[in-house]
Amino acid sequence: MKKRWLPKWVSEYRSRHGKSYYRFRRKGFENYTFKNDPGSEEFREEYQACLDGDDNRLALQAHKVTPGSVDDLLARYYRSAEFVALRSTTQAVYRREFERWRRQYGGASVRDLESHHVADMLAERLPHVHSANTLRKRLSFLMDFAIRLGFADKNPVRAIRSYKAKSTGYHTWTDEEIARFEAFHPTGTIPRLAFDLLLWTGQRGGDIRVLGPQHIQDKRINIVQSKTGAKVSLPILAPLARSILATPTRGLVFILSAHSKPYSAKSFPQRFSKWCTNAGLPHCTAHGLRKAAARRLAEAGCTNQQIKSWTGHTTDSEVSRYTAAADQLTLSDAAGAILMANLETKLAKDSDNPLGKEA
Repeated sequence: MKKRWLPKWVSEYRSRHGKSYYRFRRKGFENYTFKNDPGSEEFREEYQACLDGDDNRLALQAHKVTPGSVDDLLARYYRSAEFVALRSTTQAVYRREFERWRRQYGGASVRDLESHHVADMLAERLPHVHSANTLRKRLSFLMDFAIRLGFADKNPVRAIRSYKAKSTGYHTWTDEEIARFEAFHPTGTIPRLAFDLLLWTGQRGGDIRVLGPQHIQDKRINIVQSKTGAKVSLPILAPLARSILATPTRGLVFILSAHSKPYSAKSFPQRFSKWCTNAGLPHCTAHGLRKAAARRLAEAGCTNQQIKSWTGHTTDSEVSRYTAAADQLTLSDAAGAILMANLETKLAKDSDNPLGKEA
């Protein structure tokens, strides 16, 4: 087949069914999957909107889509106040999910969507349970938006239950795995500094990758979490202080690549996973260290409120998920010690108060 000429920053890729799609990818711009084929006037309009950095570029096609269709709904959603209010990183995540769905059902009528259609859509994502549940979540609030527009009278997604995930999510590092990574990557190396920043702050990789000297004030690390906007101020504990001081750094970011550039949101977890694999820990991840930090706080006897102040979580249920791997033996020993101490206190009080004893 003759190779199609494509404009700059546009590339072709194929689905697992062999269908061709075209994507705009340019540094500093959002990725975009074209609705129309190269060579058409509609494609040129989409391409120009991408070059202009127009976040509402799908609106250019609004007059050409079928009213009340999925294409129409998404064009309106991308222009809505609730979508515009989302963080740019969240917008990109939502767009990827919706555009993947739209490629199959863009011309379908929103009002015709029934629960059995949703069930079939989710089943197509299996065995990837998380992907199916994510699609269900996104479609549910999109259909609520459709109802507000008058595109639908009901939300058929609500009748479909989420799949029960067999996995507990990212693996929580054990103390043995932590020791193994530390033995392979000595203090003073970039992999070890990344590891120490993750473990001793309990923050997400997306925040750690942009952390730098400017975030340190009065021997504390001050972070505004990119995902939630939560402000976290943490004391710099001795092991982390030693790691920072031992690692040559420059510029405004601690963790730099071999090309002296900060890692992107996508490349940092990939690079960290490679460092884990090199240490013989292919199942360990950057996010697993956040869970390990919460686990260690729980095992130390910290309350949920104290753990939340460290990790930036806002609810006890979130903390419970992260501390599920807390050492049961350690916690049960601590519970037993508290029980015995309480019983001994009661016995001591009884011995000091003979009148309280039975005759």
